[in-house]
Amino acid sequence: MVDVGDCRRAGVGAFRLARQEGGWQTVAPPMALQDNVLLSTLATAVLKKSDFDFCLPHELIAQAPLPERSASRMLQLDVAAQSRQDRLFRDLPQILRPGDLLVFNDTRVLPARLHGRKESGGAVEILIERVTGAHEATVQLGVSKKPKEGGRIELADGSHAVVLGRDEGFFRLRFESPESLEKLLLKLGEMPLPPYIERHADASDMERYQTVFAREPGAVAAPTAGLHFDEAILGRLRRRGVEFGYITLHVGAGTFQPVRVNNLEDHHMHSEWLNVGAKLIGQIRRARAHGGRVIAVGTTVVRALESASKDGEMHPFAGETQIFIFPGYRFSSIDGLLTNFHLPQSTLLMLVSALAGREFILESYRHAVEQRYRFFSYGDAMLIMADGMAADQRM
Repeated sequence: MVDVGDCRRAGVGAFRLARQEGGWQTVAPPMALQDNVLLSTLATAVLKKSDFDFCLPHELIAQAPLPERSASRMLQLDVAAQSRQDRLFRDLPQILRPGDLLVFNDTRVLPARLHGRKESGGAVEILIERVTGAHEATVQLGVSKKPKEGGRIELADGSHAVVLGRDEGFFRLRFESPESLEKLLLKLGEMPLPPYIERHADASDMERYQTVFAREPGAVAAPTAGLHFDEAILGRLRRRGVEFGYITLHVGAGTFQPVRVNNLEDHHMHSEWLNVGAKLIGQIRRARAHGGRVIAVGTTVVRALESASKDGEMHPFAGETQIFIFPGYRFSSIDGLLTNFHLPQSTLLMLVSALAGREFILESYRHAVEQRYRFFSYGDAMLIMADGMAADQRM
């Protein structure tokens, strides 16, 4: 059992992630006002980011995946009954019903971290935020002194990246290589492991920090709920009669940015590109018509589906989203969510709290800490059933 009081006194509670000169560090949360981009129906008491804190011992942050993708544990929440059950991820096929629809994010993670040197010789870490052209990208730079417009960064193969300008915390770079940027990344890049994984990426991460159904390149962070699925589990789900659908949302490095304001209504959500196609809309309508449930695999799927919803109806949509979901928001697209365990005070924790209730989620997170669940990208899973009992509890 974890002594929460000891955890608090030891100062291992609300881990914050912020980008410092020279790289990423785990630090105390900064405070700074930002412009507001908000999509919520909250109209009651103002929520603060401090309302989403919980105690997390550092040793529960998974630093590597388990030997088998589907070997994770899974905490199942029944929102209607306000109950929870400790399970295994491999139980998922018996929990879901024939006719349910699992919606996956099929984005593919690029090896988006590069290393280079400024003309002065100083080391530079380049983290691609978004590829904007065949040879251009918006990036974050880890460097002791920020380069000026026109500055050149030499890469490991002798080619150069030129600084075109700066947009707030990001830089625009042009890569002077005969190869496309995507091919250059495949040759020189490293998998962009999250800042709370305190090791360098290795060859195994090229496979394991990627879902088995990834097909649309463009993400710089994995849709981590999908990492639990292997071909054996997918086969069992198909035989069970569970349907599969797909959206694409290219996860950006902004997903790791901390909430820098205490009042949630002042938080500015980063923008991400998504595509919800007509085929998936048809699948959702058919599933609902036959009594099936729509289960999102990951918070990126929730954000995509809700962005494609208007007045309770879903429509095909491709474009940018800055949707920010926190308690008070009314969901219209999903009946359940499979997700990982999220950082304290993060927008992802706020999203799952909107679905299941803040107090119930925080109680469940305390339970997960006490039961030594593994947290974050390479950690264990949580299944939130918004409509009540699972199939194997109805017998």
